[in-house]
Amino acid sequence: MTDPLFARYGNEDVRRLIAQYPLSWVMAPGAPVETATLLPMLGLYGEDGRLTGLLGHMSRRRTLHTLLCESPTAHFLFTGPQAYVSPQHSGRRNWGPTWNYAALRVEAQVRFDEALTEIAVRRLVDACEAGRDKPWQPAELGGRYDAMLGAIIGFEAQVTAIDATFKLAQDEDDAVLRELVEAHPDETMRSWIRALNRDRLD
Repeated sequence: MTDPLFARYGNEDVRRLIAQYPLSWVMAPGAPVETATLLPMLGLYGEDGRLTGLLGHMSRRRTLHTLLCESPTAHFLFTGPQAYVSPQHSGRRNWGPTWNYAALRVEAQVRFDEALTEIAVRRLVDACEAGRDKPWQPAELGGRYDAMLGAIIGFEAQVTAIDATFKLAQDEDDAVLRELVEAHPDETMRSWIRALNRDRLD
């Protein structure tokens, strides 16, 4: 069971995790573990910022595709930032080492739709190519692009449940928390610790 301290998060934390760590394990409940598939996902959000769905695509040949056509419930497992935390980073030799991390577990109902295939591909490419001087476009594949589209299928997953763990130093006292924000060598981890403890560090 997740410590209540690590289950306190906001819509913006979920959005950031999916945006920065979009690769998700996708699995059908009760299916053999070898059918689990890694897929990059895009989050879909309501007006209030809450995660309402996921957009993606997968190969039609995957066993997971067949399983989800038969029973549309799927689990999506996202792993966010993670890092070892040494007593050296806390400033106390009598402090026990730990591992900080963030993880998001989503249950959703999957709906495959050929009309979503190109939409899902283009949106994913746009998200991944954003900020480049010359963003790549799928049309640059030429005729191979149409062949690729025929081998995959887009889907939207409507979120039915979310369970997340953001274990990012919320249980530490103020002195250790500030030391971790200053001393941990992983800049990404420091930024996530700051974000999940923003009320104590402002």
